[in-house]
Amino acid sequence: MRLTAATLDAPNARELAAFYLRLLPGWRVWRGEDWQDWVHIRPPDGGTGLSFQTEPAYRPPVWPSTPDRQQMMIHLDIEVDDLEAETARALAEGARLAEHQPQDGVRVLLDPAGHPFCLYTEAAEASQ
Repeated sequence: MRLTAATLDAPNARELAAFYLRLLPGWRVWRGEDWQDWVHIRPPDGGTGLSFQTEPAYRPPVWPSTPDRQQMMIHLDIEVDDLEAETARALAEGARLAEHQPQDGVRVLLDPAGHPFCLYTEAAEASQ
């Protein structure tokens, strides 16, 4: 048994997949899995990927969580070499900087569908 992907719901699977393809260098649509309501992308080595599914009733999560709002079900941690440069690039590609930033050396951003994701450096992870 092996995990092949984590799936993110979105109002438009293709738009969210396009964002992550721009964000993650070298990632590609996997084996033609690009349909109207479903897209699967993977890294160049073919490892665990991300899938995107159109969900008409999708509600974006709130970060940080609050009891009366849609809870975050998953977030992605993405290691980068240059936190400031990659944060700027993510913002240019359509991400938004989350208002709440819980720690130095990590940037919490929201993808175009509102899913939180974190950019961090190896140095930030080592200091934990």
